[in-house]
Amino acid sequence: MTTAILWLRNDLRLHDHEALHRALQQADTIVPFYCFDKRLFEDTPYGFKRCGAQRLQFLMQSVQSLQQAFAAKGVGMEITVGNPVQALQDLAERTGAKWMFYHREATTEELADEAAVVKNLQSAGLECHGFWGSTLFHPEDLPFPLARLPEVFTDFRKRTEREAQVRELWPVPGKMQGIAGCQQVWPSEKQRGEAPSPSDPRAVLAFEGGEAAGLARLQRYFWEEDRLQEYKETRNGLIGQGYSSKFSPWLAVGALSPRFIYHEIQRYERQRISNQSTYWLIFELLWRDYFRFVAHKHGAALFQAGGIKQNGQAHPYKAKALELWKEGRTKQAFIDANMRELRATGFMSNRGRQNVASYLVHHLKCDWRAGAAWFEHTLLDYDPCSNYGNWNYLAGVGNDPRENRVFNPEKQAANYDPQGEYQRLWGAS
Repeated sequence: MTTAILWLRNDLRLHDHEALHRALQQADTIVPFYCFDKRLFEDTPYGFKRCGAQRLQFLMQSVQSLQQAFAAKGVGMEITVGNPVQALQDLAERTGAKWMFYHREATTEELADEAAVVKNLQSAGLECHGFWGSTLFHPEDLPFPLARLPEVFTDFRKRTEREAQVRELWPVPGKMQGIAGCQQVWPSEKQRGEAPSPSDPRAVLAFEGGEAAGLARLQRYFWEEDRLQEYKETRNGLIGQGYSSKFSPWLAVGALSPRFIYHEIQRYERQRISNQSTYWLIFELLWRDYFRFVAHKHGAALFQAGGIKQNGQAHPYKAKALELWKEGRTKQAFIDANMRELRATGFMSNRGRQNVASYLVHHLKCDWRAGAAWFEHTLLDYDPCSNYGNWNYLAGVGNDPRENRVFNPEKQAANYDPQGEYQRLWGAS
């Protein structure tokens, strides 16, 4: 019996999973493997952990959901906590695996892990096979090499819409065979730190991690409530579950495939309606693609003070300003309401994110990287490409073709919360 390891990271699903399919084609048995990276539990320079309690809870739910999905097909899943490079080397020795399959990532830390894993396993005699499975468009199908990715989103969008095609989906596998004796080690109470906050009745949605929950959300938003047809008109809302798709947490951990969403939009257009709103959700998926390709092109610069433009230094880090901003105590009502929602629920609207990021950088004059780190700690839908790409953009060190883009919170509140309903909902308690 031959064995293949399936290294899972931000691809926690069975649908549209090329690495899983390739492993099943190659080996008699597979060992799905997930490692809670010990770096999740490290402190940032700003006094909080990289991964907060609510984000970690969503991630753990997503891993558990996938473990249960594999178990339903008779396959055990190996789960551990620690250094993924060492853990994979140990697993290969214990299982006698001949192959390792995985999906490639786009950012420096993850790419360094990939290089170290592949080097170690190849030295031990394993074949390693990486695939791309995190974006709408495959890099090989773009009308330009990633090294020549346009620096303006509109140029990227127009060329890809005109010249690139979205690939078909990989189906959910049928029969699979695993090995006996898979071990499961989950983050300890000490590693997890503070308990996640109980569900807040004001939250836009009771987010639950996992592929099944992500697919159920899509089913509700598209097919049961028929909301896709009005997405463009409602996407700047602030209250309730229906103003936007809310797919981003499941996209972040790979419990939903962006290609699956795209093909469901196409089905919706055939069966219900095709309009500006159905296009606009694809437009947002293109933004997500773009930030992943930007991260791949620019590497470590994405995380540095001068961003991908490398145009000088960020503002100084101001601990007091960051603390007031984090806790929603800046005395700017619209900013504070958004920050309280984020702290309580792990989620914030896109409109809110743009405003609070602009406020920290341009009004409080605080290092944008501190805000990006707080989002990394707090957001259920954190992924490094979208998070740091957007912070680069708002801080003026990224892909924004405009200079000095600054949001006026009073004007924004008047436009998007004219009756003050959202500000009252998340007012000081």
